[in-house]
This record gives sequence, structure tokens and C-alpha cells, in this order.
Amino acid sequence: MPFDFDTPIDRRGSFSEKWDRYRHSDVIPLWVADMDFASPPAILDALRKRLDHGILGYTAVPEPLLDAFCQHVQTSFGWTLHPAWLVFIPGLVCGLNITCAAIGQPGDSVVTATPVYPPFFSAPKNAGRHVLRVPLVQTGDRWHFDIEALEHAIRADTRLFLLCNPHNPVGRCFDREELLSIARLCERHDIEICADEIHNELILAPQKQHIPIASLDPAIAARTITLMAPSKTYNIPGLGASVAIIENPGLRARFRRAMAGIVPHVNVMGLVAALAAYSDCAAWREALLSYLQRNRDFVADAIDKIPGLSVSPVEATYLSWIDARALGLPDPTGFFEKAGVGLSDGRTFGGDGFVRLNFGCSRSLLASALLRMKNAVAAR
Repeated sequence: MPFDFDTPIDRRGSFSEKWDRYRHSDVIPLWVADMDFASPPAILDALRKRLDHGILGYTAVPEPLLDAFCQHVQTSFGWTLHPAWLVFIPGLVCGLNITCAAIGQPGDSVVTATPVYPPFFSAPKNAGRHVLRVPLVQTGDRWHFDIEALEHAIRADTRLFLLCNPHNPVGRCFDREELLSIARLCERHDIEICADEIHNELILAPQKQHIPIASLDPAIAARTITLMAPSKTYNIPGLGASVAIIENPGLRARFRRAMAGIVPHVNVMGLVAALAAYSDCAAWREALLSYLQRNRDFVADAIDKIPGLSVSPVEATYLSWIDARALGLPDPTGFFEKAGVGLSDGRTFGGDGFVRLNFGCSRSLLASALLRMKNAVAAR
């Protein structure tokens, strides 16, 4: 059946974090990473059915969800999981914080490659760890790891590498050799890995395939915590359902100890939505990817026509990483906000002079925002 991604849904007055930031001004919000599309019909139907039951009590993780998730990962990535490896948690950022508390001791260091999603900086800090930031290298329009710089930055007290793949915000879907280079680095220095793979189903480049780093070989899996969730792909971040995949029983026990008494169970509606996402939404996801590919290209074409701006190719996610450094603006985010477009500030990702644009919205809204950006630059 056809799915409608073109008709805008008015989110004002719905307690939307994304839209309420600008509820008193004429600003198009393209910042925080949730989409403006209705969730898949199968998810909405499953939620209605659960509501009709009338009881929303404490709920165990359903066995059908364990089976559906394992089957989904096997089909999508060729990675065979055991249900015992899965720990369900109420959010991926929660998983980052649990991991940082579980691995090492206060005062230890955590290494990551920047720019990167801001919780990669806050989660180690919350656990009393120090963050070692190593810049990604941009060669032409392609971002990649600087393995020599990463190796040089690692200290004797470095216990954890935080990996974002697919990468937010630069849009890379890292290939096998790139992931192996990170894995071997961590093996050499006896560092464990936490892989944020929340965008794993949002691969927009037809020649690319998401590869979970833990699927590369058993030795890598033994030192890896992989975080996944249906929230980004199926636009259900408000329902708080994520999963940590931890094959190593000792590492899994440390993760559970860090959760104990603090982290709540996933709520019943999150579990219902996750089961529907992994069971009944394949056709919707394919339609979404097609629409997002066209939006990505629409953004790239528009930015290419605005002097002083350039955008990295988006292999995955629904986020464009836009380089505004040539404009010479002290605050490009504020500049475009005054022009009526709300973007994410690159400084919070460790990328001064950049902005991040969320193109998970109707084409008409995207066109209006890009026209405002074009006019603002032309009027300088």
C-alpha cells in the first residue's frame, strides 16, 4: 500500500520538543533527530489494540519480541544473536550512560572520534570519566578515522571506545576495513567498545551495508556492547525502547549491575511498538528510505547553490552535516535561526562552523526552509 510522507502533520501544541522550541516564532524546526512523519500504521494499530485491552501494568519483555529482533538482525546483517545476550533499556542515551558507569573506574578515560552526537561527551562525564576527543579526518567530501591520532591519544587509563556507526552527524556508514581498524586498535590496548548503531536501518547509499562491529569476529564481540533501537527508523523515540546486545556474560553482568535500582524497565507501549516495528513494518521502511533518499538529494542540490555552504554526502541517517565555515559567521546556527530555520549547532558535536539539518520531514517544509537559508545568505 502507498504511504503518505508528503502531507505535513501539524505538531504545534502536541508537546513536541522539536516544534515547541519555536512555538512563539516563525522558525521551521529542523534540529533534533525525530521525523515529522506519522509512525507506521502497523505500530499505531498495535498500540490501539493494547489500549483497547485497558490495562497498562508492569510488562515483561515479550518472547515474540526477542525472537523478532533476533530474526531481524539475522536477516538484515547476517549476525546470529542469542536472546540471552539482549538487555532491554528505556533509551539509547541511557545505554551510553550505563556503559560508561559499567566500564572502568571514575577518573579513567574514554576515547571517541569527533564531531559526534553530544551524549558521547556527557555520558562519560556523568560517570566521572574523561573524554579524549580525536577529530575525524575529512579527505575531499569523505570523513574517516585517523587511526594514528587515535592511537596516540590513548592513555594507560583508557578503558572504552565510543563508536557511532552509522555516524551522527557526518552521515558515514563505515565499511568493514574501517571497523576492523577500530577493533584492532581496541584489541591492542585492551579497550572495550560501545557501538551506538541506532541508525542501522537508515542506510541511504545503495552500495552500502550496515555492519555491526561485534559481528566481525568473536574476539571483537567479546569486548563490545552494541546499542540498537527502533526509535529513529520508525519514528517512535517518545516510547523509549532500546536494546543492548552483549555477548560476553561478564560484560553483560557489569552492565546489569550498573543498571540495578536506577534504570526502569521499558514501558509496555514501547515494547508493543518495538514488536510491531520488527515484525510488520518492512514495506513502510522501504517507502521511507526512498523518500529520505530524495530528500537527501534535494538538500544536497539546494546547498550546492548557496555560496559559502557545502554538505557531506549522506550514506545513512536523515541528517545533513553542513559546512558553513566559508561564510565566516561567528554563530551560523543563530544566523539561520534569525532567518527562520532552526538547525542543530555544530559546536555541541565538536564541529565549530557546522550546522546539522534534519531532512526527515515533508518535501514542502524542506523546500521552504532551504529557500529561507538561501535568501538569508544572499542578503548578507
